[in-house]
Amino acid sequence: MDLRVHRAHGHHPGARRLGRAGGHPQGADYARCSQTVAVKPGSAYTLSGWVRGNYAFLGASGTGTTDTSTWAASPSAYTRVSTSFTTGPATTSVTIYVNGWYGQGAYYADDIALDGPPGDGGGGDTTPPSVPGGLTVGEPTSGSLRLSWSASTDDSGSIARYEVSRDGGAPVAVGNVTSYTAGGLAAATTYRFKVRACDAAGNCSAYGPEVAGTTSPGGGGGGGDLPERVMVGYLHASFANGSGYIRMRDVPDEWDIINLAFGEPTSVTSGDIRFRQCPAAECPNVESEAEFIAAIRDKQAAGKKVLISIGGQNGQVQLTTTAARDAFVRSVSAIIDKYGLDGLDIDFEGHSLYLDPGDTDFRNPTTPVIVNLIAALRTLKARYGEDFVLTMAPETFFVQLGYQFYGPGPNGTADRRSGSYLPVIHALRDDLTLLHVQDYNSGPIMGLDNAYHTMGTHDFHVAMTDMLLAGFPVAGGAAFPALRPDQVAIGLPAAPWAGNGFTTVAEVQKAFDCLAKGANCGPYRPRGTYPGLRGLMAWSVNWDSYNSREFSRAHRAYLDALP
Repeated sequence: MDLRVHRAHGHHPGARRLGRAGGHPQGADYARCSQTVAVKPGSAYTLSGWVRGNYAFLGASGTGTTDTSTWAASPSAYTRVSTSFTTGPATTSVTIYVNGWYGQGAYYADDIALDGPPGDGGGGDTTPPSVPGGLTVGEPTSGSLRLSWSASTDDSGSIARYEVSRDGGAPVAVGNVTSYTAGGLAAATTYRFKVRACDAAGNCSAYGPEVAGTTSPGGGGGGGDLPERVMVGYLHASFANGSGYIRMRDVPDEWDIINLAFGEPTSVTSGDIRFRQCPAAECPNVESEAEFIAAIRDKQAAGKKVLISIGGQNGQVQLTTTAARDAFVRSVSAIIDKYGLDGLDIDFEGHSLYLDPGDTDFRNPTTPVIVNLIAALRTLKARYGEDFVLTMAPETFFVQLGYQFYGPGPNGTADRRSGSYLPVIHALRDDLTLLHVQDYNSGPIMGLDNAYHTMGTHDFHVAMTDMLLAGFPVAGGAAFPALRPDQVAIGLPAAPWAGNGFTTVAEVQKAFDCLAKGANCGPYRPRGTYPGLRGLMAWSVNWDSYNSREFSRAHRAYLDALP
């Protein structure tokens, strides 16, 4: 569908009224209507219109700076929406669009106007680029497919963007790159893709031939008897930390996965991990080892999973040698066997993981601490089999920051830890039960909208989680493929004292609503809707109990009520 341009009356001479539009989203299509409009480079514009519908969006893409959009939820009456943007120094056209949202019914838009200086479309260019060829679909995971194609050419000498359509739906602009990872897909499902090229004047080629690809079956991440929605809590099993000691038998029933915090190394590079219960001097009510093990068995009989978590703030683990790798496998196995645990949580923080200069491809890492950790985890998974539960709890610095920076960077000046969890996650993605990134103790992080997001609000959790479920290019290079929604949980402080970035119950549930249902979203709009999003992780069981169990009680009830 196209919008039709009409000259505006009552606006300044550069204003254009873009008419009216409407659509009815169905399936994976959100019924986008669009039109390319000539603009003047380096100029300010205001885009406005009247919209009606459960969800109605108005936006501009291809601005040359930061694309913008606005939306309203007004099913019974028209409401005015407005947004603004400034064009880039070489931008001569932008695409104005309106659309609804998946499965949310019809929308309507009227009196859409673009206010700003008129443009000539870049010297009257009306010739579209050549059709991109050689589209292939490869690198399947259970939740994503990797696309690549041959570059197009244009008589203006520049391709502004490529647009990818999935199953005949509205196109997604992916920039001037010749690859794209389609994320948020269902396992063992076939999808159809086609690609077209657009130039700076807004001319778009025809789509190239459609190509199909099939996602792989669901991975063997273990924990198959876990509930559809899970709550993960860390238990201060080896220390008190000001929140009081909780015996294993007294862990509330709301928690599905209980992570024993922490197993720590005898030295940073030894790989020799040890776990001990909290000393009686620090935790006067600590149970005996026999009582502790018996309580673990009771939790397991009730359907809970109990894991050993390695690392934490003080447990720096650097597997710099193969000897350290082998010691890690032996010592972690000994802990799992002694207590009869269900698996392992990797909570490496600080300086445990980093990337050496020249290690630039997360798909083929060369840094010893990365390579040896991957090998150790694969060995443990093979030893304990498909039921082995493997989870990871990295900080945003080690994952989402990889969108901007990966390792020391091309000039060696960036922090070598940036994005350093990505090769580990990628290598173990088919064995990974859950990834719950710590959405706290974090600085501002750039999301897929190229804007910075700050912890403590629902928007931060939506933006950070969307990156995992949609995939993202790592430092402008190869794309980190999306994870399956059932592999992802949101990591949070359980109480205001548990960590910086505490988020209220209401804000957390708004974030989950946005990601899982497409409702209650804020300024950031996720790239998809993820009804299979697995659940929530909290630091910690102890801090939640200290705070009258607000986190576990409220969120358990919320998760259980989801469809």
